[in-house]
Amino acid sequence: MSQTTIKSTIAILDSFVNAFNAHDADKIISYMTDNCIFEASAGPDVDGEKFVGKVAVKKAFEDVFKNYPDARWINPHHFISGDRAVSEWVFTGTKTDGSKMEVAGCDLFTFRNGKIHIKNSYRKNRPPIPKS
Repeated sequence: MSQTTIKSTIAILDSFVNAFNAHDADKIISYMTDNCIFEASAGPDVDGEKFVGKVAVKKAFEDVFKNYPDARWINPHHFISGDRAVSEWVFTGTKTDGSKMEVAGCDLFTFRNGKIHIKNSYRKNRPPIPKS
């Protein structure tokens, strides 16, 4: 893999994180394929809850922003290998009930034709910090 490709992929992932921190679901989706897949870190299935296609994935992200109006993904670090990438981050957010979340996590990405096809999220299982 060329250094140019690695730098380009890192730039996409940095912009992707920035779009998340801006709560800009339209911008987020612009980095993803039409038939994208988001596998959430929690849900009823062994791989969490799965959302397929731009409409479903966008709604899932909008729901995160609704549940955590101040959601942020901080200190991202990216690792690239071929059409796969990993982003490590710390998620912070305050739920509407005032409880806070601060957990380390990562996303496993699969790229197709320069866009994110799969975003598979993982995070530590830490309970919310009660409102003080």
